[in-house]
Amino acid sequence: MARHYQLNQSAPAGKFSLDYQAELNEEQFAAVTSKPGPALVIAGAGSGKTRTLTYRVAFLIEKGIEPKNILLLTFTNKASKEMLERVRELVPVDISDLWGGTFHSVCNRILRRHAEELGFTSSFSILDRDDQKSLINSVIAECDIDTKEKRFPKADVLLTIYSLTHNTGASTSDIVRESYPYFEDWLSDIERVGARYTEKKREVNSMDFDDLLILTAELLKQNIDLRQRYQKKFQHILVDEFQDTNHVQSGLIDMLIGPKQSIMVVGDDAQSIYSWRGADMENILSFPTRYPQTKVFRIESNYRSVPEILELSNTAIKANSKQFEKNLRAHREGGSALPALVALDDPATQANFVAQRILELRDEGVELEEMAILYRAHHQSLEIQMELTTRGIPFQITSGLRFFEQAHIKDVSAFLRFVVNRKDEVSFKRMVMLLPGVGPAAADKLWKGWIATGWHEKENPPQKFSELLMGLKAPKKAQATWEQLCYTLDEMIQNGEYARPSSMVYSALEGVYDEYLRSSFDNYEQRKQDIQQLMDYGEGFDDILEFLAQLSLMGTVDGEPSGKKEQPDDESVVLSSIHQAKGLEWKVVFVIWLTDGMFPNGRILESDDQDALEEERRLFYVSITRAKDELYLTYPMINPKSYRGDLIQSPSRFLEDFPREMVEEWNVSATPTWGNDDDFPF
Repeated sequence: MARHYQLNQSAPAGKFSLDYQAELNEEQFAAVTSKPGPALVIAGAGSGKTRTLTYRVAFLIEKGIEPKNILLLTFTNKASKEMLERVRELVPVDISDLWGGTFHSVCNRILRRHAEELGFTSSFSILDRDDQKSLINSVIAECDIDTKEKRFPKADVLLTIYSLTHNTGASTSDIVRESYPYFEDWLSDIERVGARYTEKKREVNSMDFDDLLILTAELLKQNIDLRQRYQKKFQHILVDEFQDTNHVQSGLIDMLIGPKQSIMVVGDDAQSIYSWRGADMENILSFPTRYPQTKVFRIESNYRSVPEILELSNTAIKANSKQFEKNLRAHREGGSALPALVALDDPATQANFVAQRILELRDEGVELEEMAILYRAHHQSLEIQMELTTRGIPFQITSGLRFFEQAHIKDVSAFLRFVVNRKDEVSFKRMVMLLPGVGPAAADKLWKGWIATGWHEKENPPQKFSELLMGLKAPKKAQATWEQLCYTLDEMIQNGEYARPSSMVYSALEGVYDEYLRSSFDNYEQRKQDIQQLMDYGEGFDDILEFLAQLSLMGTVDGEPSGKKEQPDDESVVLSSIHQAKGLEWKVVFVIWLTDGMFPNGRILESDDQDALEEERRLFYVSITRAKDELYLTYPMINPKSYRGDLIQSPSRFLEDFPREMVEEWNVSATPTWGNDDDFPF
């Protein structure tokens, strides 16, 4: 039997001593200086999570743990870089051997050393999204799938399905039935393509980002000796944002923890908002159960927000049943204004209010870049973008492209542009290339066929596009959808006149584009909501030419055509989805569209899924905890321009989770800019 011999580690050269009690508050100090073993740190919003983790690493090194025996896992390269830089500032030793990085980067390091055991070489390639799409398209071609009668999902959609399968542990059939029910008829082919895609990656010695996690887990699971070597190496493991881990990441951590179980995970269950991409909040909730010796530390001193905002956030999240109870305490002094609850007449008035208040705050000394407008979904920013543009207020969008620059908005616009301007070759070709089997060459032939009819020269549109276009020869694969396209264009002309803009958008969506949208984009529902918002916008126009002109003008930035890279303004308001805003902060925050159906999301309300509803409430909590000084909660009471007719909006149910005394209700009234009634003698 082998004898066990323990080496006593000496303190690193150039011994240092940090005054942890002076540098940390009492809660942070307790977590940072805790004894080895499983530890769960519940770090509330703005409580100094990064500070706690970096000082914990410094504390371990000061106690004699060599950097090479520490593993620090983060979710972003930015977070990893920031933490390692802070550690370097704290400790006078070389930490280049410390294993710090994202889950994917650490798994890549492990796989480079042991890829041969999995049938790869150490020089394997890592596929980015374009590489993945190219490879999976070749697999689809190999599988010889008949897509003549019905569209097969595009590569982006397939890759999302496979990624969710890997990251959630669910079967492909479960993912398709739950999230993509309109592809159930293709299930066996989707599974066949997925299996061949996995084989193909091995054949070409390549891995995608999901493989980095999955194959590392497979490696450690099947090789006990190797797993034990890494367990001995990583004497201390620290994990950031643990509430965002999926089942693969959680499983990897479980396998890397050695017998001493010296692990510290840090996170906030109240900010778990990524279940849609595979994150499982149960990982953090069940941690003390999986590791019975766990010590739980709560860091509840908030350094970000004024007490008035913090008290509101504490109360708002209490309605959730699944959570670690916590009560954030403000480190800052009170006395500021209460958060504002602002009911507005309609979306346009909401945008008007936000823009006017931004200008007032700027005059009061608040920089534009210290103000943010947050929303549940990107399409909810449409009226805001229009109003800010009209008033000349610079803004930057972190949640995606400007509304009218998005591909699906441009696609639908192409239908309208061609109907109005029959000489518009660009719009015609963009429109027909949405059909299956129509590439540039086929589109060019169809365009030449249209020119041959002579109707591109006529001032008025034809009574029926179908009588002219049905005679053109479309590719065999596109025959059915080409016919539907022809009839869709007919719907856009009524009695020789153009239909209303909103009706034309509806015809394009329901006639042809919805099927393309389903098969081409993994976020089908979000993009469809954008197009429905475009319909609502179109209700404000009778003249299609004016509508299209506005689309073009709103698709430019400072006179530059859409698509040209925008130069960021030195000072600009931030527009962001709440998901993109997590981890950020501003002096002033506007949370808009707080109505049932918008926030929380309508599909979640219809499904009556309580877990999903609680995640929506956590999203609301994240939004209000971004504000440092001032918070505005706004909602329109009526949507008068909806293509579905006037809609009375119910205030978000989240606004019922706190007493009205915690907010100041604002009554907003419109005042004519031309003066009082005395100015008009009649």
